[in-house]
Amino acid sequence: MITKIDFHENMYNWININTDDIGDLSKSYKEYEIDDEIIAYSLDRNERPHLEYDQLNDTFVLIFNVPNQEKIDDHYETIPMTFIIKNTKLITITNNKNEYIVDKMKQHLELNTDISIFQFLFSSLFIISDAFFPLVEEMNSDRKTINDKLKEKTTKKNLLSLSDLETGIVYFVSATRQNVVLLEQVKTHMIYRVLNDSEKEQFEDALIEARQLVEMTKLASQILQQLSGTYNNVLNNNLNDTMKVLTALSILLTIPTIISGFFGMNMPLPLENEPFGWIVTIVLAFVLWLLLSFILHKLMK
Repeated sequence: MITKIDFHENMYNWININTDDIGDLSKSYKEYEIDDEIIAYSLDRNERPHLEYDQLNDTFVLIFNVPNQEKIDDHYETIPMTFIIKNTKLITITNNKNEYIVDKMKQHLELNTDISIFQFLFSSLFIISDAFFPLVEEMNSDRKTINDKLKEKTTKKNLLSLSDLETGIVYFVSATRQNVVLLEQVKTHMIYRVLNDSEKEQFEDALIEARQLVEMTKLASQILQQLSGTYNNVLNNNLNDTMKVLTALSILLTIPTIISGFFGMNMPLPLENEPFGWIVTIVLAFVLWLLLSFILHKLMK
């Protein structure tokens, strides 16, 4: 589906192309003079954020990471979204997974019909960064819930849930850092010099929001790493305690084995002709067992 919206007294046009809802993409790309390289970028779901500027054709291309609101394997990931400014047109290339950003962009444009094309672009980048925050807060809430469950009982299911959270936050940390690097590149790019004060102000707002998002995702990632490390240490400590107990038990069990083995030999032995010799043997084994138990208890403490 192709959506066309005019703004700023019909001076600018916003065209959104949803690649999942269009049969013949080549015809649409040809109509809006989008070259093959940009087509390849827009269709690659693993494309990293970057910008390009073709001064000859006056075409500015920007690819930005967008959060995917649908979980994949119980964790969140990101997908790229392409923005193209060509003369007086802003072209966005989206799919069904990031189409919700288009709805937010429409709402913003309805309230700000007189903005310039670059103001609209930077406002859209701000909207994308803002879309990350509810998902990060949801992950923080899930982390607290899983932490409470792990305090009660450290189960495999809860540990796997914690691992899924770590995976999702790693995706977000990487994606948000790439977005910030991209915006900082825009600030050093020649296109930044032609922006007016209002456009630069909107750009700074988008950059500040992106930086705040990076700090928030980094903090969430560090807390998850610390939590994961803590439970790994707890599990290792429990394993060490179990091995200590098993080792002590195996040592203690050797005492009756040694005594009974000694008195079971086919040769003359003390107490072999005494009717209560077997009781003396048991008492001797028990005393040695108590003595060794006392020594091991002291050592383990």
